[in-house]
Amino acid sequence: EGDAADKTISLIVTESAPYQEPTEIARELLAEDGWELETTYVTDIVQPNQVVSQGEYDANYFQHLAYLRQFNADNGTEVEPAFSTYYQPSGIFSLQYDSFEDLPDGAEISLAVDTANNGRGIKLLADHGLLEIDESVPVTELSQADIIDNPKNFQFIEIDQQSSAHTLTDVDAGFAFARLVAEAGHDVHDVALALEEDDDVRRPYTNVIAVQPGEQDTEKTQALQRAYQSPEVQEWFAEYLDGAIEYNDDITTENAQEIWSEFTAE
Repeated sequence: EGDAADKTISLIVTESAPYQEPTEIARELLAEDGWELETTYVTDIVQPNQVVSQGEYDANYFQHLAYLRQFNADNGTEVEPAFSTYYQPSGIFSLQYDSFEDLPDGAEISLAVDTANNGRGIKLLADHGLLEIDESVPVTELSQADIIDNPKNFQFIEIDQQSSAHTLTDVDAGFAFARLVAEAGHDVHDVALALEEDDDVRRPYTNVIAVQPGEQDTEKTQALQRAYQSPEVQEWFAEYLDGAIEYNDDITTENAQEIWSEFTAE
């Protein structure tokens, strides 16, 4: 039985298309390789790190680097990235206005409420000259407290990131993930006032499969990487919502620990 058990990989995954569909492709590729992928799909974003940290699951697939770093810091867990799968572009979107110049004084702008994403909208507004912020604060820690000057008196409303696209009808503009905007039926480029383009900002928001420390080199993790960083998965991302999500294989089991130690030292 020992051998059979060793060919089983347990993975806890968030329940949404960019995680589920590539996972189903990976399942087939792993099966061809002699592995059985056992998946549990969940909607909460706390359990996946807890169960990997406790060794109940081999890996999880649901988060970006910034969230993982914040979660470990808040919960005393030790979970590390193994390899990357995609980068989720985000931006400031508006269903009412075509450019930042058109935004009225006192405009209501929605931001993500969670710490790891809260600063992304603020940073984009600052990059486009609409806010003055404390530039010494990294984007992953940036909040409204770091705004030095808000000349147009924007009113910020913090909302759950998952509802960010659906609430665009209620605000003048809002920060959202491009994927959620596309899933809500909008043309991402038509309704975007600005998209994130800075590589330093993008790295923290690269999505990864995560494991216990040092598990990057195991056969299971290597098998997972071959399946998820495959041409088949890359093709799925290219076609999904006309590429609203970017496939990313920059982080591999070879360089993950080095990237992670640099990132956690920031």
